[in-house]
Amino acid sequence: MKLYRIPDEEFKRRWEAVQKGVKEKGLDFLIAHSDEADFANVRYLSDYWPIFESAGVIVPAEGAPALLIGPESETFARDTSRIKKIYKLIEYRESAEPEYPSIQVDTFSSIFQEIFGGRQVKKIGIASYQIFPLPVYEGLKKAAPDAELIKSDEIIVDLRIIKSPVELEMLKEAFRISEAALAKTLKKMKPTMTELEVVGIIEEALYSEGAEYEGHPQYVLAGRNSNHAIGRPGYAKLGRKNLIQLNIGARVAGYSSSVGRPVCFGKMPQDMRKLVQAGLDMHFKTMEWMKAGIKANEVVKKFFEYGEKLGVSKNILYGPCHGLGMMEVERPWMESHSDYYLEENMTFQVDTFLYCEEYGLRWENGVIVKKDGVEPLSKKLTKIIEL
Repeated sequence: MKLYRIPDEEFKRRWEAVQKGVKEKGLDFLIAHSDEADFANVRYLSDYWPIFESAGVIVPAEGAPALLIGPESETFARDTSRIKKIYKLIEYRESAEPEYPSIQVDTFSSIFQEIFGGRQVKKIGIASYQIFPLPVYEGLKKAAPDAELIKSDEIIVDLRIIKSPVELEMLKEAFRISEAALAKTLKKMKPTMTELEVVGIIEEALYSEGAEYEGHPQYVLAGRNSNHAIGRPGYAKLGRKNLIQLNIGARVAGYSSSVGRPVCFGKMPQDMRKLVQAGLDMHFKTMEWMKAGIKANEVVKKFFEYGEKLGVSKNILYGPCHGLGMMEVERPWMESHSDYYLEENMTFQVDTFLYCEEYGLRWENGVIVKKDGVEPLSKKLTKIIEL
């Protein structure tokens, strides 16, 4: 089984690009935050993925980046991080708040003294603003009380939007695994199984195919549960004539995939099949409308207009696409006010979700934006599936 890994040279390129953004914005440094659930920015810069604890990365305007970890993770971080300068801080400890009286830890004050040599810190850029925790914020303010903290997510986000050849390779493998897991799952799942039993089938398939982890909690949502746009599987049985929302996601070297298909045991009732077919038609049309140079909100406008033509406007919850990369959902979204232009090697999940009171469905495939259209990252079994 091939080992998929981002090379060191790619991380050096990322550090240089972020450092350039730090200088252009007039910051002393950028600090990115991640936790176990939303690990993307820290892993993007260091390949370190925290567990239980959280983590951060400092990228100064001058000098090498530094990884910030909790008190228990030193050996794990040293074995996995591409950033060699590592500091342990109490601010990154796990939520049970152990005090660690026997572990020597650093402080933001001591880190600033080492990195900046006593020079006053005036402007601190914050990435991962949406999940930035209060203890880290308070630690920064204590160490640099007069510094201005500036939301600066775009410095990293803008780099992550356009994928490098190496990143595309990781995504292609993640989608290959998800498609293989989908095929294996369809052969083994039975109407007498619970949603969670099917999750077990999916996870066995993902790991046997080479996934490093799940791309997201696997969606196996049957019957009324299938109308959940975001949901977790439980003990409901799949049953016959029920619509089952399957969304299968693998992760490879930090990069996530998701392949979504509506499935039914037996022939779908007429109204159900009509809605499923409408979703599939909208799904294919969305990919037809996408190519480099097209404004994102033009795709959104066509999506809603086509939904109205098909008579399913009331069944649409959100727009047609969201960004894809280290997280299965990441920026940029495609919404009615999205005035950015699609560029080559942007990656998206074409995520077509329709629902009514009794059931819902999701067609989902990954794509790479190209000059003349899109290159599918997944496309197998994009058809009506009746088992």
